[in-house]
Amino acid sequence: MRRRMFMLAAGLAAIAWNVHGQSVRSLISDGNSAYREQRYADAEARYREALQEEQGLLPGHFNLGNALERQGKYDEALRQFEVAEATALETTTKAHARYNRGNTLFDAGQYREAADAFIESLKIDPDDQDAKFNLSLALKKLQEQQQQQDKNKDKNKDQDKNQQQKDQQQDQDKNDQQKKDQQQDKDKPQKQEPQDQERQQASSPREKSMSKADAERILEVLRNSEKDIQKKLRARQATRPKTDKDW
Repeated sequence: MRRRMFMLAAGLAAIAWNVHGQSVRSLISDGNSAYREQRYADAEARYREALQEEQGLLPGHFNLGNALERQGKYDEALRQFEVAEATALETTTKAHARYNRGNTLFDAGQYREAADAFIESLKIDPDDQDAKFNLSLALKKLQEQQQQQDKNKDKNKDQDKNQQQKDQQQDQDKNDQQKKDQQQDKDKPQKQEPQDQERQQASSPREKSMSKADAERILEVLRNSEKDIQKKLRARQATRPKTDKDW
């Protein structure tokens, strides 16, 4: 996109140059040379020096805006073009300042604002073919940007819809699993609590198995008991008093 420069031959021809003016003119000229050589940082430095010498210098603000725009310093460039437009007395210079604002906004990706700037420039100079061409570019970019936004919006809607369906399926799967678990618990035989098991065991007779040693001990106890009983009987018979019978 074509940039408009404020050249000294046209812009400063009416200034009566003195020693101070020659210094400022030299700085502007050096800045323009650096700009044409694409040394934009050097051009910026020369223009700023000129503005320090003479505040409100129209070519200083105008061309400084171009140097800043080339370095991607869009906000600063826009401020310089606004000052240049406010300072300019000729309508053509005002139109060029608006035109350069449009270029800066376009490079910054602000296509709607760029289109507005080109339209404002064309209001002053309706025959400016560069402004018309750049306006068409800005409108085309604005249309592409809107289409991309609509596409992203539709994509986000689809993603939200898919996520919603996924969440619903997860909820359904969770409910199905809960129902399945409940049915499995219902089909399982009821487990008896340990306390109930103990009660049941206490109330039911237990079958005991007797070992051979236990059986022999029991028989031994029975034999000893029988011997004791026999001894007691004999003792009682021995102490029994004798009685005489009368036949």
